[in-house]
Amino acid sequence: MTQVDFYHLQKQTLENVLPKLLEKAYATGKRIKVKIGNEERVEFINSTLWSYSEASFLPHGSKKDGFAEDQPIWLSAGDDNPNGAVFLFLVDGAAVSLDMLATYERVFNIFDGNSEAALSQARAFWKELKAGEHIVNYWQQDSTGKWNKKA
Repeated sequence: MTQVDFYHLQKQTLENVLPKLLEKAYATGKRIKVKIGNEERVEFINSTLWSYSEASFLPHGSKKDGFAEDQPIWLSAGDDNPNGAVFLFLVDGAAVSLDMLATYERVFNIFDGNSEAALSQARAFWKELKAGEHIVNYWQQDSTGKWNKKA
């Protein structure tokens, strides 16, 4: 059964949080897909991941870069999974069907807690998963930006 972790952003932006979460996921040795809410943001996130830190490196690519099967981290707005990812990150309102969800070991749903639309979408997804008895966790940032698991 797929584990789905909800990350409720409140104090930091996606651009600050995503690279850190990807670093932790990449350290597991598993392949990763980042599904982004729209095509316009794919290249922005791609650029962000190349430049977020001089001390870190996350090997990744998008359709523009090519060689999808060789990329440990693949960025796309579509449902494609050309790198054989087992971890899926959903950002910028990206969604996944329950059928597609089952093809991943773990899903990270990162949403903006300052957006009513993003909150509503996350709540609806949470209810859908709970009704199906999936493994779900909810993480919220405290005032220092540290992630706390909520019951």
